[in-house]
Amino acid sequence: MRSVNRDILRLAVPALGALVAEPLFLLADSAMVGHLGVTPLAGLGLAGAVLQTIIGLMVFLAYATTPAVARRLGAGDERGAVSVGIDGIWLSLALGAVLGIAGFLATPLLLSWFQATPDVTAQANLYLSISMVGIPAMLLVFAATGLLRGLQDTRTPLLVAGIGFAANVVLNFVFIYLLDFGIAGSAVGTVIAQWGMAGVYLAVVMGHARRTHADVRPSRAGLSGSALSGGWLFVRTASLRAAILLATFVATGLGTGELAGFQVVMTIFTLTAFVLDALAIAAQALIGKGLGAADTAGVRAVLARCLTWGVGSGVVLGLVVAATSGVTGLLFTGDPELAALLTPSLVILGISTPLAGFVFVLDGVLIGAGDARYLALTGILNLACFVPLAAWVASAAPTGASGLALLTAAFSLGYLAARAVTLGLRARTTAWMRTGV
Repeated sequence: MRSVNRDILRLAVPALGALVAEPLFLLADSAMVGHLGVTPLAGLGLAGAVLQTIIGLMVFLAYATTPAVARRLGAGDERGAVSVGIDGIWLSLALGAVLGIAGFLATPLLLSWFQATPDVTAQANLYLSISMVGIPAMLLVFAATGLLRGLQDTRTPLLVAGIGFAANVVLNFVFIYLLDFGIAGSAVGTVIAQWGMAGVYLAVVMGHARRTHADVRPSRAGLSGSALSGGWLFVRTASLRAAILLATFVATGLGTGELAGFQVVMTIFTLTAFVLDALAIAAQALIGKGLGAADTAGVRAVLARCLTWGVGSGVVLGLVVAATSGVTGLLFTGDPELAALLTPSLVILGISTPLAGFVFVLDGVLIGAGDARYLALTGILNLACFVPLAAWVASAAPTGASGLALLTAAFSLGYLAARAVTLGLRARTTAWMRTGV
């Protein structure tokens, strides 16, 4: 058991830093833009929901690559493992180019669906149109990160993420405040940081290719295999993003202040989710490698330990979120009314965090096992459970702190509970424990 703990810590601790970097990008944006006023922050909320949906739908580039690489590594084929990862990178570049161009052209249409006020929509349009330039870079980062995780390397992503976050903060400060670009400066700074990270990852991957003599050219079989393996994960992720978009749509209907508050709530939720996902990443890599080596006993041990740590970490994080709920809002905006609006919702978010730890770990375990079809189908079922909850909040249309708290509860308690049930039932079986490459 000690060796299992060491393996989990060896992967999870560096993964924690790398995972936190992504929500830290959003935290930095939210904090800096929030001091420009409530309207820019609400605009960032709309733009962020669309942007994170587009990028989030492509997270399968990492989640499909990690277990595929790990299984081949467990079977003793490191050259094949690197080749699979490189095919995923080529796929990410192709998808990124298409999505970046299409997203730029469709930005006004996408934002019009939220029916926000004209001034909020204008701010969101400015931020989102610039951010589309960084989509290919972020997708490349996803695929390259998945390759390195599959090779049991989470330290390199930590280093790259740390440098990228530091650069993003400095660039945003320069463009927003020194050059007075406003919300556009936040987008420009983040895009530059994203492309810098992509360049570093390419250099690292080329080093692995030379070491293992892996082919760096894209193969038709490899590209189609990566696309096929990620198809079900795409559906699974689409259901998650649909739930977040639906919640954001409901928040828009509650009012500009509630929308700005929900942006902060979801930023904190994303931060805690990525902290807990460090264990899920460790589980993905170790379970994929274990199943590739046909070590089912080791796989069960990894599952048990990751679950224990996931729920325990959720308790600690939840206490921190709840205890700091009264002051968190002041970190994002100088508006005392908005800060007070957030307090009940952040307490509810803290209460739900242990449940989130259970959900995120099991999600990582099943992704690592390649059980994507089950995750996709139950993801649709979970979304169907959330829809009536969101509709109830929208129809009641409460305003102020009570409305925001009710929406937060529907998402962080109701939706996560549905996911916990479907994931827990699957983990109790052996149907997901398929061994070999």
